[in-house]
Amino acid sequence: MTPNESATSTTHVRRTPAADPGRGEGPAPAPPGRRRKTAAADLSRRGSLILVWIALFIVFGLLAPDQFPTTGTLQTIFGSQQALVFIALGALCAFSVGEFDFSVAAVAGLSATLVAVLVSEQGLNVWLAAIVAVAVAVGVGAFNALLIIKIGINPIVTTLGVATLLTGVSSRISNGGSVFLDSPSLYKVAATKVLGLPVSFFYGLAVAAVFTYVMTSTPLGRHMLFVGSNRNVARLAMVRVNRIRVGAYISSSLLCGVGGVLLVGTVGGFDPASASSYLLPALSATFLGTAVIQPGRFNPAGSMIAIYFLATGIVGLQLLGFAGWISDVFYGSALIIAIVLSTLFRRDRRHS
Repeated sequence: MTPNESATSTTHVRRTPAADPGRGEGPAPAPPGRRRKTAAADLSRRGSLILVWIALFIVFGLLAPDQFPTTGTLQTIFGSQQALVFIALGALCAFSVGEFDFSVAAVAGLSATLVAVLVSEQGLNVWLAAIVAVAVAVGVGAFNALLIIKIGINPIVTTLGVATLLTGVSSRISNGGSVFLDSPSLYKVAATKVLGLPVSFFYGLAVAAVFTYVMTSTPLGRHMLFVGSNRNVARLAMVRVNRIRVGAYISSSLLCGVGGVLLVGTVGGFDPASASSYLLPALSATFLGTAVIQPGRFNPAGSMIAIYFLATGIVGLQLLGFAGWISDVFYGSALIIAIVLSTLFRRDRRHS
């Protein structure tokens, strides 16, 4: 039950016959069989995407038995999504409080570009360059918050405009081409193999775990859900709504800045023009994540599952011989389906 639903339910409490112990009347509890069916239906709904994910593995394994069920394929699926994980979790910060941030991919792209340019062309220490890049990303988040929360500009228009601006700035500082970074120390921190996967994969898991803890077990997380559910009611409950909204935009850009640093450290270079290619997958993952674990609600665990579900689909289809266009079709279809499912789940929660 969300805070908004809780507030609504407390205003409609009526005395029922079951409240009078002398009458011995009232609604009978649901039969055990019905309770079991309801629990089973809820469990299947929460894990539906996981079941589909397992089915994908089986189908691709049967269709491409010599290519798909291999260690290399698993490493590709789970070891190449680090930047997307941080960008998607950044977008999730904003979506969780009812905001929109479509500048997330551009922020990561600017961060990646800055690190490479500052180190390769300006001779700056790589760790100082990384700090500068993340600080600039945080500044972008604060700028978004200023325009949207203080001035009152539409968040969709604002963040799309900021994304275009950042893409242009990144292109300018890279002189319109790709930038390269040769930093063994950053590569070691970003891409050292642990259990066959880059260590940054585990960074993503750790951030998602902390995010989940904050959302489910802290007053801040409850306030974030409250603000995302009903901003006006949250204000009446003395929640500092604008402070939480500002924090969401800054946290979003912070995560994207870190993701950009890890990306350029792992790959050793970056093309600023490619930053926009991360936006659709990030949005698809965040919305598709609302169909699993906590249906109808943005949640980090669901987004993580969605990211690797989508990666599995893309890799499998490419191994079957589909051209590069299949990724746009797959991500676009996933986003449409995810929005429909999210809408239906939210509607179901309101009427339950």
